[in-house]
Amino acid sequence: MSYLILFILFLPFKLIGKLFYKKTGRNLLIQTAKIGDFVNVTPLLAHLKHSDVLISKTVLPLAKHDETIDTIFLIEEHKKSLWRKFRLAFKFMNRYENVYLLHPNSTNLFFASVCNAKNKQYLSTYTRRWYQAPLYFTATGTVEHSKYQLTVDDYLKLADRNLSWRDSPKHATKPLKIPVTWPEVLDQKGVIKIGLSISAGNKAKTIPPAIWDRLFNSLQDLPCQYYIFGSKNEQVWLDDLLKVTGEKENLVNLIGQISLEDLPHAISKMDFYIASDSGNIYIADAVGVPIILIYGPCCVKEQRPLGDVLLIGDDANVNSFVFETRYYFDKPKEELFALCNEDLNLIANFIHNNLNINEITSR
Repeated sequence: MSYLILFILFLPFKLIGKLFYKKTGRNLLIQTAKIGDFVNVTPLLAHLKHSDVLISKTVLPLAKHDETIDTIFLIEEHKKSLWRKFRLAFKFMNRYENVYLLHPNSTNLFFASVCNAKNKQYLSTYTRRWYQAPLYFTATGTVEHSKYQLTVDDYLKLADRNLSWRDSPKHATKPLKIPVTWPEVLDQKGVIKIGLSISAGNKAKTIPPAIWDRLFNSLQDLPCQYYIFGSKNEQVWLDDLLKVTGEKENLVNLIGQISLEDLPHAISKMDFYIASDSGNIYIADAVGVPIILIYGPCCVKEQRPLGDVLLIGDDANVNSFVFETRYYFDKPKEELFALCNEDLNLIANFIHNNLNINEITSR
């Protein structure tokens, strides 16, 4: 509601500025969510070829290595005070010809609405509030997004209603950033390299240790080497996992060792990636790694990896969505992420079908 008031206060400046507006050919894309959401925006970035972006500083390490992005604005730097909000609003006002709003919270709606762009396309979601209606009136077009439509498709439709995810591939960095050095263990021979994310940004979506232990035991006859990716603060999750599994020689701890900007390259060296709905699973998808997604309560009809992927989960447990994320669930995580024998067989077969085990052991 406060951003509607801010828009009303800014409206006289917007109307005066409109008298001096000239076409610029510039694009502005607004998506201030986290890693997985940013990767899912990259098909639109690739389609547009050149855009400025308003994003979260969380994804800056990826965005600054993206040749489709010209100028980066960080939302955290511009929403701390009224002066900073208005300063960015004046900067945006006559700068763009096309504005694409992909994350329509009230803050982002305000910054999109102050623009005098000729073409402004807004995503409209199932969490839209009544007091946001006046801000939506500033759009020249909207794409209605439901819980069971792919976000990637609807993001692309902001630019062209005929586009779908098959028309424009994802990327994590463009081109893929190759670091000067990386851990030698990423190049280990004679093993099946499986990347893991043992926690998620939403801790309610974290796969419990007992489930990982069951998975490890089911694959013990294969020459698997597990690489644990994550930031420094995720060490506590690995400690909890090792309390259940015990120390494992085929488990490589990379927590806190690889920066986000180098992560796409590191993940590209994996043969598979296994995780719940986490940012790394979308990076793996963007670099072409086969994925096993244990999706738990997350709606895979709305957002999921789109490459070579095996989906494991029970649709009866789905009640968390992209724009309506839940942090607490009625069922315990052991039940939400449970792996039955059929699931374990599907995972083993997926690995066998994607790799020649004899080639792995001889390489």
